Amino acid sequence: MREICGTLFQSLDGVMQAPGSREEDPTGGFDLGGWQFGFPDEEAGEAIGASLAPPYALLLGRRTYDIFAAYWPFHEGEDKSIADAFNAAEKYVLTTSDAPLDWANSHRLRGFDDLAALRDGDGPRLQIWGSSTLYPGLIERGLLDRLSLLTYPLILGKGKRSFPGGTPPATLRFESGRTTSKGTAVATFVPTPGVALGSSPPNSPNPREQARQAAIKENRW
Repeated sequence: MREICGTLFQSLDGVMQAPGSREEDPTGGFDLGGWQFGFPDEEAGEAIGASLAPPYALLLGRRTYDIFAAYWPFHEGEDKSIADAFNAAEKYVLTTSDAPLDWANSHRLRGFDDLAALRDGDGPRLQIWGSSTLYPGLIERGLLDRLSLLTYPLILGKGKRSFPGGTPPATLRFESGRTTSKGTAVATFVPTPGVALGSSPPNSPNPREQARQAAIKENRW
């Protein structure tokens, strides 16, 4: 069985849109693209290297695939080793679109059942970059084996979130991590669907709390 591993870069308020450049993804009027490269953190970069270590295949959503396919096959100079590895890797794209997948070694997955069958087979880990639209379905089906989350000390205030609306409840079991000298939190988690619920010790009933609970039930609170 193969592992499905995700790596996400996000701000403190959970925005993951366009960390690499202003042109990467301006949808929704997002004009803060390049925020990750505007906050250089060499220690965070070293941690990212673990996700870049081969062997791996890429697992991408359609939009991230289009971003990568328009960049990495044409990339020269610095980070050429990353480009070479990405270009050589098998690419699996979870999409319902019939638009061509013309980046070398690209394969279409029509849905999560196809992905589950791929995961059950042999091969290197399936590594996700970006592609936040994949996470709700992965978490719901228990298909995400590991998540590396780099949270930068920035507040962006707008943009696509790492876990968009519709993401089911989940518990992230901490596996390893640290905070860099610049304040970037680098952590790896093992996700488990569902959240255990509890409560603080109840007070004995009192008129004020009884009135508050009544207001909640009557939609007045």
